[in-house]
Amino acid sequence: MTDIFDPNKLQDTAADSLRKTLGQDAQLEGELHELKQQLAKLPESANPLERAKLLLEIARAHQILERGAEAWPLGRTAFDIYAEAEAWEEAADACDILYQCDQPDSLVALGNGAWLGVTFPIDPEISVHLLSHIVDDTPDDADGAAVAAATALFLADVRAEEGTEKERLTFFSNQMLGQVALRHSQVDNEEQFSFWIEKLELNDPDKFLVRLRNVIDVLAQDDWWIDRDAIQASLPH
Repeated sequence: MTDIFDPNKLQDTAADSLRKTLGQDAQLEGELHELKQQLAKLPESANPLERAKLLLEIARAHQILERGAEAWPLGRTAFDIYAEAEAWEEAADACDILYQCDQPDSLVALGNGAWLGVTFPIDPEISVHLLSHIVDDTPDDADGAAVAAATALFLADVRAEEGTEKERLTFFSNQMLGQVALRHSQVDNEEQFSFWIEKLELNDPDKFLVRLRNVIDVLAQDDWWIDRDAIQASLPH
């Protein structure tokens, strides 16, 4: 028996998608209102990190709702609080949000965040996410994307805990590196990929990490929100 085509039964995917988006936005607006209330009720004597957490979550909500201009000052204040407390993982997360706000200093935020994400043994997911932004913001024919992708794979391998997290981050980073190879040098097979990796010295962390620092310097444009020299002097050698 042949089914009779009924156009009225076709799913209106565009409308469904819009309804889903509107529903998610409405939920996020509700969460945003609650976060603002929590911040307003926070006493002056509260732990600064508690304030920073609320500020960052409010900034994140605004950013997701594509209100970058509103998110920026909140995220930037949160970053300063975290940096003062040397809470580097949270500071790097703040930079991730600030980059996605699409504001004049968003690339500076990315440079600061990527430096923190590579320098400190923070959650590798945050570091990999920041490095993926560098890939997205780098021209196809530039080596910077390759260096960032190689670093992401390296960090996923050495920092992620064994198991599902490591498999997921390693797979994502491998895919990203493969995509960079394709757009950079039209690499489309294993033999070409191996040659490309060796040619760009992406199999030697001592070399590609130094080159990444140059990429990060270009992003930050000497607008450092932290005292890099003091931090580096305090790190174990």
